[in-house]
Amino acid sequence: MVRRDVLAGARDRVFDNRRLPSYEAGEIAVPFVVWGTEKVIARDTFWEEHSHPTHELLWNERGASSATIGPRVWTITSTVGLWIPAGVRHCGWTPAGTWHRAAQFGVHAVPSIADRPVAVEVTPLLRLLLGRLDGEELRADERARTEAMVLDLIAPARNEILLRIPESPLLAPIVSAVLEDPADTTTLAAWAARLGVSGRTVTRAFRAETGLGFSRWVATARVRHAITLLAHGEDIEEVAACVGYHSVSAFGTAFRRITGTSPGRFRVR
Repeated sequence: MVRRDVLAGARDRVFDNRRLPSYEAGEIAVPFVVWGTEKVIARDTFWEEHSHPTHELLWNERGASSATIGPRVWTITSTVGLWIPAGVRHCGWTPAGTWHRAAQFGVHAVPSIADRPVAVEVTPLLRLLLGRLDGEELRADERARTEAMVLDLIAPARNEILLRIPESPLLAPIVSAVLEDPADTTTLAAWAARLGVSGRTVTRAFRAETGLGFSRWVATARVRHAITLLAHGEDIEEVAACVGYHSVSAFGTAFRRITGTSPGRFRVR
């Protein structure tokens, strides 16, 4: 199920497959409080399931990527990152051209901001401070002050871009169709007829597994795909059509409802 989502639409493309080890929280002692890395990803990359001995904060300077934990898929951008507690197994998908950033936080010095993965608002100030930790030779007292400011600024985002992937065999055809082609316009009634059940049955199944009705789940899947296209500079009108909207205004309404911002403002960011 995990690979079906993160690799949807990538079957005919060549991509890198990265394997990383899995550690329990604190299994390896680290000498740092915060340690950052960055890399521009040259090719589409799938990161196989792994876990870190440290807490991890993921975000991007450019582009959009995703991280999958169980049936939940978070979209990661330049303004919405993801906090993953130490020891939590996850996999990921990073499209080519993404400027990927990560910061590791030692469990000996930093309590997790939550006992589960949580979206984090990556503000300009937080980004600046994390960059200072990565790129400058700091005195011990300067580094300690910067780290303290970083920890004060990390907070859950008001809007997280999260898609829960249903695992029910009943919903599998719908999930596969939408993930492969977000522009698929098959209605709830048409899917119900195709599956030989009532529309109410499909709706109940979606709500039970994802907390969303059919229409909201499809809209969220479409917006996730749209974010990747917008992050690569695609025209808003073209993106709207690519994800199944017949007008830019309808696309904008759905985008704002799910992300809290407009497509145009997202592109500027």
